[in-house]
Amino acid sequence: MRKLITISIGLSLCLASSTALVAAAPEARFLPMAETAAEVLIPTPPVRQSQAEALEFARLRALIANTSAERLAQADADGAHEDPTVFNEALGRDLTKLPATLALLKAIQDETELVVDAAKLHFNRPRPYTIDPALPHCGKGAGKFKGYPSGHSGFSYSVGWALARLDPAHAPAVLARAQDYALSREICGVHFHSDTEASHVIGTFIADRMLADPRLTTQVSAARAELASQ
Repeated sequence: MRKLITISIGLSLCLASSTALVAAAPEARFLPMAETAAEVLIPTPPVRQSQAEALEFARLRALIANTSAERLAQADADGAHEDPTVFNEALGRDLTKLPATLALLKAIQDETELVVDAAKLHFNRPRPYTIDPALPHCGKGAGKFKGYPSGHSGFSYSVGWALARLDPAHAPAVLARAQDYALSREICGVHFHSDTEASHVIGTFIADRMLADPRLTTQVSAARAELASQ
């Protein structure tokens, strides 16, 4: 009887531990995990020491070597500013003065971050400078094995795509800024091109889904009206 009680307690502790792990796992607030799971949303990154990785390295080294000091400084600054206001110039207005729009964009940014962070843990890809310590880099890349996908790029592509849909008149400038911001992560040496492209997929997918989400209809309408009134 004592043995049965011990086994029962052990099973209970295991179940409690499993429940705690599930509860601790980050889950998207608007999109179901089945749709945003890394293995179904983006491709597997290039294998270590493969030809594909060698080609990515060659592209990255050439990009960094041929970038001006001014553009390197911009890349460094972009890494320190991960918020929707990086699109102010492209929009020709200050997003901090558009509360409905800013709130919606931050919700999209938060959702994207959850999905990207889960994908980083799933793939555990080393950053370029982790593989090659001699590679110049900005140092704006937390987590040596969180290279794929790019968090900053996920932010720029999700928020950029949302803004382009909310304010089509400024779409070309906004989308160009989103792409340039993502390029900063490569210029900084903290991401490969495939890292930023994976985030392009994630960001666009999340922005499209959230803008069409009936639970956000009121917020989307308020943001459109706010942008149109400026």
